[in-house]
Amino acid sequence: MTTHASNQAASTPPATHASASGATGASAPDAPAASGAGAGAARDKALYGGKGSRRITVRDIAAAKERGEKWPMLTAYDAMTASVFDEAGIPVMLVGDSMGNCHLGYESTVPVTMDEITILSAAVVRGTRRALIVGDLPFGTYQEGPVQALRSATRLVKEAGVGAVKLEGGERSADQIELVVRSGIPVMAHIGLTPQSVNAYGGYPVQGRGEEAAQQLLRDAKAAQDAGAFAVVLELVPAELAAEVTRSLHIPTVGIGAGAECDAQVLVWTDMAGLNGGRVPRFVKQYAQLRQTLGAAARAFADDGGGGTYPAPEHAFH
Repeated sequence: MTTHASNQAASTPPATHASASGATGASAPDAPAASGAGAGAARDKALYGGKGSRRITVRDIAAAKERGEKWPMLTAYDAMTASVFDEAGIPVMLVGDSMGNCHLGYESTVPVTMDEITILSAAVVRGTRRALIVGDLPFGTYQEGPVQALRSATRLVKEAGVGAVKLEGGERSADQIELVVRSGIPVMAHIGLTPQSVNAYGGYPVQGRGEEAAQQLLRDAKAAQDAGAFAVVLELVPAELAAEVTRSLHIPTVGIGAGAECDAQVLVWTDMAGLNGGRVPRFVKQYAQLRQTLGAAARAFADDGGGGTYPAPEHAFH
């Protein structure tokens, strides 16, 4: 998953196995919603805005797909920010390798290590109570094959406490997904633009344009589902194709630059909140301007500290 801090190719638009049938306890589609108690129960089950205090699980994700509920996902990389998102009701957070671009100062996601992902994933888990935390498998930690993927996923579950892992690829990663899921670790797949392949792409181009590319994306999505993935991220995919993929799967799709028909939407939080500087990708909607807010706060502190007005008497001990 890319952040707009990446240098996108000029061809990019001016922007950047839990099955549904296994999700018991969801309200039957034809059940009458006559009572206030019934409506309250439905609200409690909702992913976003639900009242439950336990951790969201992949069974809840599957149940949401069954009842047609759309839901939000944000990235998170530290305990304090994650706690804010948890309090806001964000049901799923991704500790993404996008931390490389927006927190660790790398030019891409490629250099991110298992040590870095593990440390920050553990912080996010500690900072939350309700959200399902998904940890990214960095480049080079699963490509060798299923056994390496299982070893990496197991480390994230045991050392960081994540509830699921994410890895890139559909058909090419199907064996990895299958073994990890069969071993008891839920997997979110990621297809379309897969940022760990930036050097092969030569940038960050939209994926799935043209008949052959569209058919490959559909095959990738089906392969991820058949291997046992509980959800699949679609990144930088034409909206019409993403809608077709969403209709064809019984697992939810999570869109980023993939139109409004996906079952869920995800953004890198520093993009969403306006913390990153520079050009904003076409698919990003900014809901705040934190870079400006933090800059103003830092300048105000510097003015007070340099001018002798801080600390004031009420900030001192006697």
